[in-house]
Amino acid sequence: MPSITFLRIILAVCFCLANILFSCQSDKKEESASQTKELKQKEFYVVPGEDDPIDSVLVQRGKVLISYADCYECHREESAGKGPAFFDIAKRYPNNQVYLNLLGRKVISGGSGTWGHPIMSPHPKLELEDAKAMVAYILSLEER
Repeated sequence: MPSITFLRIILAVCFCLANILFSCQSDKKEESASQTKELKQKEFYVVPGEDDPIDSVLVQRGKVLISYADCYECHREESAGKGPAFFDIAKRYPNNQVYLNLLGRKVISGGSGTWGHPIMSPHPKLELEDAKAMVAYILSLEER
């Protein structure tokens, strides 16, 4: 029969090995969480470009148009719904005529892939000038 001292030594060794294995698993979880966070940060990119002065009348018109449209069925201002948050869109794109035109056309034609899997429905009855006003409102949210 083994002595009590020998059993204590075996028990201490097992305890030390368990602590080492547990700490290795914790490091892997922290490393995995860090890698996931880095991937999420890399997924969100900002389009380079200069901002133009904001036309407050156009922005106000866009705000009114959005309130009567179906935008809030998929988007929210501060958090993502089915589609990206308006604040995230404002962070991504510069507020200038090129992107007002590009994004206005995208609102009319619909699209997918820019923000991952969500598909934006087309809005073919919307006039380009109205779509651009709506985009102006969305892009102005970065300024707040």
